[in-house]
Amino acid sequence: MEALSAAATKAQRRGKVAFPPSFVRAADDGGTPPLARMIQGGRGGKVRLKLYLCITMLATRAPYDLRQSSPTPQSWSRLLGLPPDTGPRQVSSNLRWLKEQQFVSLEPRIGQPPAITLLNVTGDGSTYTDPRKARYVGVPIELWTQGWLLDLTATGLALLLVLLDALGGKDEPRYVTNYARRSYGLSPDTWTRARKELEGHGLLTVGRTPQGSDYDYYRLRNTYWINKSRLNSPPER
Repeated sequence: MEALSAAATKAQRRGKVAFPPSFVRAADDGGTPPLARMIQGGRGGKVRLKLYLCITMLATRAPYDLRQSSPTPQSWSRLLGLPPDTGPRQVSSNLRWLKEQQFVSLEPRIGQPPAITLLNVTGDGSTYTDPRKARYVGVPIELWTQGWLLDLTATGLALLLVLLDALGGKDEPRYVTNYARRSYGLSPDTWTRARKELEGHGLLTVGRTPQGSDYDYYRLRNTYWINKSRLNSPPER
């Protein structure tokens, strides 16, 4: 947790880390969004998502790379709270996955870790652009500085980013339509497990609100509200 907080401080990050909506939500022509793709594949998804989130947090300005201070696999392993014996191998394999999927490029360097450069979040291999030039999903820096990145599962992190997008920055309970839920690419089982996890940490409040009228089909729908102030203190371990 100290290493993670120190990394955020060194990057001079404050406020929120920006991700474009196309990272969490599928395009109009369908397909699986990048966020959902990253968490597929069991434990590997947990490492690659957290690794990608950290790379994005550390790459603060154009050309959005980690060249002068690219961590070694051992440093990444410590940063992500991985076992010291198997962690470096997990980091290396998931860095290769991110490269193969064209989320990052890796430039080999003799005697040094490869230089990591972010590419377009859609995975098309094009140049990365600053998400803050348009509407973006703002992830509070406390996710890193307070150690939440270490405690939340990959599905918990994914749903947190999804709901930050779905709520549109509004600090009030809102419901998410079935169409919107499908666009995020999370299965009903993943959504339910992640929802319970976030509720257990006090990060999410799920309520019920009526939809419809006396003349329409009447039903109750779930509403979601993220307690962002909970991120200001570490998880209860």
